[in-house]
Amino acid sequence: MPPIARVVGTILLGIAATGLANPGFGQEYPSKPLRVVIPFPPGTPQDFILRMISDRVQAGLKQPLIIENRPGATGNIGAEIVAKAVPDGYTLLATVDSIVTINPHVFRNLPFKPADLVPVIYLANDELALACHPSVGARTVSELIERAKATPINYASGGSGSPGHLAMEMFMAATGISMNHVPYKGPGPAAQDMLAGHVQCGFLATPSVMPNVKTGRLIGLAVSGSKRSAIAPELPTLAEAGVSGFEAVFGEIVMAPRGTPEPVIQLLAGELAKALAEPDVRERMMASDLEYVPGTPEEAAARLRRESAKWKQVVDRINLQVD
Repeated sequence: MPPIARVVGTILLGIAATGLANPGFGQEYPSKPLRVVIPFPPGTPQDFILRMISDRVQAGLKQPLIIENRPGATGNIGAEIVAKAVPDGYTLLATVDSIVTINPHVFRNLPFKPADLVPVIYLANDELALACHPSVGARTVSELIERAKATPINYASGGSGSPGHLAMEMFMAATGISMNHVPYKGPGPAAQDMLAGHVQCGFLATPSVMPNVKTGRLIGLAVSGSKRSAIAPELPTLAEAGVSGFEAVFGEIVMAPRGTPEPVIQLLAGELAKALAEPDVRERMMASDLEYVPGTPEEAAARLRRESAKWKQVVDRINLQVD
């Protein structure tokens, strides 16, 4: 049996064991539309995935998904809404996992606790591409390291504590270089200033980098994951480029308020897993450099713990704190 089929089968067996598969429970939940809060603007990976599969999930649940974008404060505004919602399975969060693996270590006055949110399922993995403006004169990672040691270089990110910021900090620590951080209010403005040459380098989403690499407006140096990108196979991983052990992969995840009944979590995980396993869905995700990795809510929780410990070390090393 293929790995995806095994995971979906395991989740569905759990559903049956809890009684969710019987008609009586089906009449109780869900009995109204589900609200899915996305704490970022439209067009982000989790927004793309949820809108792509919403009709399929609706067919399984017999209720629509109402997607609501609530951006701001590096995702904390939308996360707070869900963390403080009634834990009845009708309010969910679709986000990048940095909300609970990075933000709690960065923000002094976080308006929610990571424990207030529990994982349902990982939607996909996504990585970043390290790119620079042609004016830097670096076409490889080793050349960038040489340039950074010889002359000041600025790098852009989508904000303090954002994935692009932390990935660059980890890169600089691993290579012994220093570059000046220029935070923006989101990855979009950061990318625009990189294209204009106002800042020289940055870790940005691979799909946003590659069209500009192909036209020569940016120079792609490497990708942040442990294997090469399906949409940028010509770019080495940072480990291949000589930065041993480097890996910065982030996950798009669906979460629910703490206290949401476990049978509801399992039902939602099962329906989302079925939709994500559809071949056409996986092909569209791959075209956007999003890799679906099958998993259960329990496996998602274990991964969150590992990622939180990893990024805490980075945050502590640079003493990053935001009020």
